[in-house]
Order: sequence, then C-alpha cells, then structure tokens
Amino acid sequence: MKAFVLKKYGNPLSTVDMPVPEPGPRQVLVRMVASGVNHADERTRTGEFKAVFRLDLPKVMGGELSGEVVAIGSQVTELAVGDQVYGYTGVVAMGTWAEFVVVDADALAPAPRSISLAQAASLPVVALTAWQSLVTIGRLQPGQTVLVHGGAGGVGSAVIQLAKHLGATVATTASASSADTVRELGADIIIDYRSEDFVQRMAETPVDIVVDTQGGEITSRSFQVLRPGGIVVGIAGTPDPSLADQAGAGPLVKVALSALSLKVRRQARKLGVRYRFLFIEPDGEALRTIAGLVDDGVIQPVVDRILPFEQTLAALDQLLAGGTRGKVLVATSEQEVTAHA
Repeated sequence: MKAFVLKKYGNPLSTVDMPVPEPGPRQVLVRMVASGVNHADERTRTGEFKAVFRLDLPKVMGGELSGEVVAIGSQVTELAVGDQVYGYTGVVAMGTWAEFVVVDADALAPAPRSISLAQAASLPVVALTAWQSLVTIGRLQPGQTVLVHGGAGGVGSAVIQLAKHLGATVATTASASSADTVRELGADIIIDYRSEDFVQRMAETPVDIVVDTQGGEITSRSFQVLRPGGIVVGIAGTPDPSLADQAGAGPLVKVALSALSLKVRRQARKLGVRYRFLFIEPDGEALRTIAGLVDDGVIQPVVDRILPFEQTLAALDQLLAGGTRGKVLVATSEQEVTAHA
C-alpha cells in the first residue's frame, strides 16, 4: 500500500510502499476512503509535541479517516467487515495517510448515513474538538453564551452548530465575506475581526466559554470577555500541565508545561476565570452521538475541498496557506474527488 511517512522530526514526509498492517485483538483494519488534513499534523511533523507524545519513527502520518472495515480483531464485537466507519486515531497511533490503516475499535463509530463517506472524514477532529470543548470541559448549559474564534473554519463551524443545538447564544469572529456562512450555521453575533474589536463588541454580553482557535494575543484578550468563572478552551495556544496528565508524561514534562503556561494561567486567575488547553482524544462513543446529530440535521459537514490521496502533501500545504472555509480532505475515490470539485 502507499503511505505518507515521517522518518525524522522536521523533515518533509516521504511517500513509501509498505505492507498492509494486520489488526490486533481490539483493532480494526480499515480501507481508507478519505482522510482529514489538520494543522495538528504539521505541528506533529515539526516535533512540537515530541516531548509529550513520542512517536516511534518512521511513522505513517494522519489521524482522521472514514472508510470500510475489511478485517477485525478477535475481540471486536461492535463492528463487522463491510461496516462504513469514521474516527480519529489519536496523535500517537496515527496512520490514516495510507490506503489501509489499523485503528483501535474504541476510536471508531458507524459513519453518518445522510452524508457521503468522504464527507464523514471531515467530522471526527472538528466534532470531537467541539464536543470536548463544550461538553467535556465547558459543561455547557442552555442559556449560556459561547464565543468561538474563526467560525468559518472547520472547528469553528462545528462549535457553532453544536453550541446552538445545546441551547447557547453563539458569537463568532469571522471575515465579512464569511458572515452569511456563519449566520446560516447558527451564529447569533458575528464580529468582523478585520474591522471590529471582539472585546468591545462583547462588553455587554458576558461569555461563559471561549473556544480559542488562534492562540497568542487572542487568548489573553479572550479572558476579558468572560464572566467570572468562565473558561477559555485553547486548541492552538499554550499547552498547560493537564496535557502531561493526559499523555501520561513524566513529572519533568509537567513542570516544563507549568512553566510554559504560567503567564497565561496567571492572567486567567487574576481575572477570576480559567484556561484549559485541549488536545483531543479518540472517542468512538462521542462519535456515535455526533453521527446521530448529523443524521438528524443538527450538524452539517463543512468541506472546503477534496483532493486525490496522491496529493496529500499538497493538501497539507494548501491548508497551511490559509483561506480555507471548512475542512481539507484527501480521498482514494476519484468519484468523491470529482463530486466535490
């Protein structure tokens, strides 16, 4: 099978031919139909997370997929050969930038029936980010207010839809050209980040949860819009000590992350609010719930483009160049590529 492999941190990915892997007792072999391309893939390639999540190199890259089950391990009972599935492998397992991938059964769920299988690959990372930001960490309640930065992007679009479904008032930053898009997704308050100051705009509307897709100064300024006890969930900013606990890293890593995030955590504490860095985890059970929401019309995939699998490296470059609205995918099916051209 063809795969895109990281041989050394910081190096370009290599295209290689390798044997099809075999599933372990609690694993599933999936023929990949489509895979998502994410900023976290680039951050992993450069070695940004290597002190916390150590990869056994060389490693097939990619963590998000949809496809068809072609073999199951001896202890797998919830999935069967022929099932159409989608999932997120996690940053250590990875392997979806290949024609076949072995995935833990617990990380997979039956794909939504109301959308194409390729479109389903656009959902695991963004939907799990939205779910774990709003539900797992934020404990969002009806009537609360959510602000998500970059509402027209893949994560932002999922956060808007899920927060609206959960009964929140939803504010988002977006460009003027994306205003209609985020409004259709359910945004109540749309802030043009080029001409408006989101802190001033939200001065009379205290926020319970900020989902921060930007990091840096945006994180610091987001604390100012929170009501007391509110939380900024950062997905692109500074990792905090909770990441070391999540990864099972040693005490030295936890100390390092404590020092790295000290400034941002002090800023939050001084204002009586909280900060939490989110590095999503695989969760097949949540994806089963999300698939139901998709089939009920609550959440719609937002796909910017689908490129042929052979162009995976070009797809990553296009994502990193910016300007995409929704997810960038690669697919092994020429029909899927053509259908979304």
